[in-house]
Order: sequence, then C-alpha cells, then structure tokens
Amino acid sequence: MHLHYLTIFPHLFPAYLSTSIMRRAGEKGLFSYETHDIADYSDSPTRRVDDRPYGGGAGTLMRIEPLDRAIEAIVSRAGKKLPILIMAAHGTPLGQPLAQKFANELSDAIVVCGHYEGVDHRIELLHETIAVSVGDFVLSSGELAALVLTDSMVRLIPGVISPESLAEESFGETFDGKREYPQYTRPETYRDQSVPDVLLSGDHARIRAWQHDHLR
Repeated sequence: MHLHYLTIFPHLFPAYLSTSIMRRAGEKGLFSYETHDIADYSDSPTRRVDDRPYGGGAGTLMRIEPLDRAIEAIVSRAGKKLPILIMAAHGTPLGQPLAQKFANELSDAIVVCGHYEGVDHRIELLHETIAVSVGDFVLSSGELAALVLTDSMVRLIPGVISPESLAEESFGETFDGKREYPQYTRPETYRDQSVPDVLLSGDHARIRAWQHDHLR
C-alpha cells in the first residue's frame, strides 16, 4: 500500500509512521507513503490555502484550487486514476469492516487531510472520493484522523502482523467480532486487586470459557 497525504502539516507524519508496526510494515515493503504540502500548489504569494465560506459563517475553508492542482499532479505522475479518501465528519464511520475492506482493496491512494472548517465541497464533485469519519467528534485537523485510518488499514495488510495475532484481538475471528476480554500480567496482586483465580489455574478449558464469558 502506498499513500499520498495531502496536508498543510507534512511534518506530522514521519514521527508516527516510522515507529512500531508502521515502521515494520515499511521495512517489509508492505507500506510506503509520501506527503504533499497543499501550500505548494497555492497561487497566493503568501501560500494561503484557505478563504471565507460563501454564505457566511465562522472560520475559513480550504480552497478548491490548491487541492485540485495537487490531486491532478499526483494522478498525472502516477499515470493512473487513484482512489481519493477525504477525512471528514460527514463520511462513512470507520470500523473494522471498512478498515479490512481498504486493506484488501487499496494499493495506491490519496488521503486528503482537511483543516479549518473543512474543504470546499466541489473537490467531492470534481473527483470520485470516499469520505471517511473516525467518529462523531471534531478534530482540529484531518492529519490525526488520517493516521488513525492508516494504522487501522496497514496492520491488516497480510504479512504485517501474524494471522494468529489478528484473530485473537478485539473484533477478530476468535471473538466473533466482539471486543477482547480483560487481561492481566504480573504482579498477581496490586493494591488489593488480584488476578482472577481461573487465569492462574492452568486449566486451559476453564480459562477459555472465562475469556469467552468476559468478551466486551
């Protein structure tokens, strides 16, 4: 999977994408990315990419021209049409099924990270886009949402994490799509809170039954 992030904060991506599972995915050649500064495509002497919305209202919107130029440049360089994902509150809610769908189907894609009060809606009319929301709340920018989306997809790419690990985590096959049971590690007792006796019993059948009963 190769992602093109359209952003006004390109410096936000390397720190997260060069650590842990994202780093290992890159080292295995299963994930790569590029950041594209939307301000590079502005025709403003000050590199401005936003303006006041027609009809009034608080704040500003990301302008259509820089976004459209950036998308056209990426598509032209790629030599093919690319899926375009837009991080937006009105989008399809991100859940495990959608993350799995993207992991299965996306190879190259553009991810638009909005800012201010959002982006000019015409970007969704000029291009075939998929709007994605990470939840019913407001973030200051789309970069954080894009990283959440990326992590949820990349870890599901075959070869990034072992199938056994994926199956035995929240929303995995082992738990019928439910959230994982509570887990404990040493010490056995901490501030009067003890590990359930069944987990110390060594009886694997009883442990599995307890785990199944405590899926959340």
